[in-house]
Amino acid sequence: MAEFTCRLGTPAGEIVTRTVEGLSEQELRLRLSQEGYRIFSVETAGAIAGMRIRSGKQRSVKIKLDDFLLFNQQLAALFHAGLPVLQSIQMLRQRSPNAKLRSILADVEARIKSGSALSEAFAAQGETFPKIYTASILAGERSGNLDEVLRRYVEFTKSIAQLRRKIRGALTYPVMLLCAAVVLIIVLTTFVIPQFSSLYENMGADLPKITVFVVGFSSAVRENIFWLAPALVGFIAAIISWRRTENGRRTMDRWILKVPIIGELIRQMTTAQFSRSMATLLAGGITVVESFQIALASVANRELLRSTEPALPKVREGKPFTESLAEAGWVPELATDMIGVGERSGSLREMLDEVSGFYDAETEVKLGQLTSLIEPAILFLMAGVVITILLAIYLPLLQMVSKAGAA
Repeated sequence: MAEFTCRLGTPAGEIVTRTVEGLSEQELRLRLSQEGYRIFSVETAGAIAGMRIRSGKQRSVKIKLDDFLLFNQQLAALFHAGLPVLQSIQMLRQRSPNAKLRSILADVEARIKSGSALSEAFAAQGETFPKIYTASILAGERSGNLDEVLRRYVEFTKSIAQLRRKIRGALTYPVMLLCAAVVLIIVLTTFVIPQFSSLYENMGADLPKITVFVVGFSSAVRENIFWLAPALVGFIAAIISWRRTENGRRTMDRWILKVPIIGELIRQMTTAQFSRSMATLLAGGITVVESFQIALASVANRELLRSTEPALPKVREGKPFTESLAEAGWVPELATDMIGVGERSGSLREMLDEVSGFYDAETEVKLGQLTSLIEPAILFLMAGVVITILLAIYLPLLQMVSKAGAA
């Protein structure tokens, strides 16, 4: 049995999009006709708006974001000037400074010459171009407004890149503090404390408990460093390898969602990006069902994606989009209320834009709260480690001086 996405006219006169199982397309068409449906289109599940979304291993090349944005800005300008698609691709291929992009555009050019549409030629490049991009191109081809679609996608990509830069900027200082703390602990443990160990051994007096602990810890680390270091590297490599598996990624994503502030931050970021993706697709003329299916690719957290995927068949069956999305259980209530107002008033795209802008601002607030907690925590950790080691080093010396003075 295979799944097919069917656009049907019901006996009651309604037009619906449903996913139906069948042995083949011919068998399914015959069965639906016998049941009284009028068949508008039948496509294998995974085909979006007439464009096949391929699966399996495909050619995929990573292109720098700046080069990708520049390419789309130039392509939009050429389309706006009235140049044909093939001539525009040829010009950009010849002038592109990026060798990888030139190679991709050469394949796109060859496919267009053989009769493929621009969206099909881009989709054939595997994961080089995001699904939301190829779907937007298809919508632009159908509406005859490719330059506007490309400009809208450029703005969408810029907003996503700007958010990522803000996240990196907010976390740079805490990460540097953490690295400095680790280096400080290593230096004090492996170089400073051993210099005092021989002095303490010759004192012949009972050492403070804190000194005994710190010296013992330092000695244990130095004596076992040859197997501790490989074991630590192996453990980190195992965690990274497990994280790359579907089960490992979903488990870690589920754990991350339970962390205070961070979990809420991820939900808000996902809400903003998902809403922006759907708004971009709807603005290009893609239907709600197809926009929902493509926008799911913007949900990076596997646990949130698992919760959201069951909503897709409900939307296909005609259930309101807002109601289906709310059942996922992670979208903020305010977001679902705003989207619901947009859906009922016929301004879903505009309201999705509002939701993405609102939660972008909320994300900045949460990032500020997160960094305001992380930075003092790391500083307190560094101060605690330094004070502990200084006490361990100097307490025996102070005791020795006090005894000498008493004598």
